[in-house]
Amino acid sequence: MCAVTNARLHLVLMLALTFTTGIIDAVGYLGLDRVFTANMTGNVVILGMALAGGDDLPVAGPLIALAGFMLGAAIGGRVLRRAAPGWTHLSTTTFGATGVLSVLLGVAAVVAPPREGEAWGFVVTALLSIAMGLQAAAARRIAVKDVTTVVVTSTLTGLAADSRLAGGTGENWARRALAVALILAGAGVGALLLQAGGEAGVGVGMLVAGVLALVVATVGHWRREPAAA
Repeated sequence: MCAVTNARLHLVLMLALTFTTGIIDAVGYLGLDRVFTANMTGNVVILGMALAGGDDLPVAGPLIALAGFMLGAAIGGRVLRRAAPGWTHLSTTTFGATGVLSVLLGVAAVVAPPREGEAWGFVVTALLSIAMGLQAAAARRIAVKDVTTVVVTSTLTGLAADSRLAGGTGENWARRALAVALILAGAGVGALLLQAGGEAGVGVGMLVAGVLALVVATVGHWRREPAAA
């Protein structure tokens, strides 16, 4: 029963982080010169079009985001390499680092809003991408099926390919649909925060996402199994 309860809790927490990812990517794309700090597929596509001569498409931002995300994921992988299965104190540390970094960046961006093409904007992109790489690595270690927190392409594939329409059983359709809906909702919230916050909107979005990430880290830490402490 305890294992089932923890599995459900981990699912809820990873879905919550999927929502925050939507906020972060909306903030990045709309407020940081069309850059995704969590969805690396989008950056690769934008970069490819830009390098092929696509009009008015950024190159530096997607490159910085890709490098930052990979660095964050590498750090997260290194930290969690020897961790026990499930949620451990290292999981809390990694998810907590994502939240703290997002909150600090949010405060800084409210005080000094990043602007397109400026050095400060690139710094925010780099650090936020590192935070999302950390989150992705930690979520991978928790290993909630179909919920990576940072992408939904594979989730959509599973939702369709395993559906009854495709002759499947519809396994895990609810969590898959929720993951897609939550990243969509998060992106909508992120866009609304940018509209409402004006120049400070980028920072406000990061603050909201960071606080939610810290809540996830705290709840996961409190509810972890004693053996995984």
